[in-house]
Amino acid sequence: MDDLEQLLTDQQRVLGPDHPDTLTARNNLAYWRGMAGDAAGAAAALEQLLTDRERVLGPDHPHTLATRSNLAHWRGMAGDAAGAAAAFEQLLTDRERVLGPDHPHTLTARNNLAHWRGEAGDAAGAAAAFGDVLTVMVRVLGPDHPKTLTTRQSLAYWRGTAGDAAGAAVAFEELLTDMLRVLGPDHPDTLTTRNNLARWWGTAGDAAGAAVAFEELLTDMLRVLGPDHPLTLATRDNLAYWRSEAGKAVAH
Repeated sequence: MDDLEQLLTDQQRVLGPDHPDTLTARNNLAYWRGMAGDAAGAAAALEQLLTDRERVLGPDHPHTLATRSNLAHWRGMAGDAAGAAAAFEQLLTDRERVLGPDHPHTLTARNNLAHWRGEAGDAAGAAAAFGDVLTVMVRVLGPDHPKTLTTRQSLAYWRGTAGDAAGAAVAFEELLTDMLRVLGPDHPDTLTTRNNLARWWGTAGDAAGAAVAFEELLTDMLRVLGPDHPLTLATRDNLAYWRSEAGKAVAH
């Protein structure tokens, strides 16, 4: 952070405050501020940057639109999920107008809007929105594109969060088949899908099946990621939880 702040100071002095490199440095500093845990500070910095990018580059420039996307993201991360959803809804309108409905950045905006709609409390609306964008992604990017697979992850998650745990489990099971084929068994996204499948199995009522799945997953996590990786530790916690739930089910 100190190095980025010093770089920004030097660029402002040498290049001027409106130079593209100076604006990019401000964007990078805001990003790392957010990644360091100061989401509110990142959002405030991006709000100021957006004002200058709109003035220097115009409202429809790709960098201006990207700044709006970043601002909406960090606003949500700072706790304003509803504000993030509203910002992405406005951004989506402009990206569709400027870039067209099938542009990758437009599809990303639709994904982000669906996500923050869910985070703001509308899980069913998020699931419906992810279902809509998935149809477009399959057509534009193909069924095996990483972004298509990620969208399927999100759709299954929000389907479960909206109350359809069994439907989420089925969706994750189908997704896992494709993840294994496209990415292989040891890819982090494949392991994450197995984690999600086990969780929704348990939530749908099969605690014993979830425990078995987490036990098998832990073996592979230890081999691929090692014992101290955060995902391995999380899998240990999940295994303990679902073993306990399975024990309760047997006791009853």
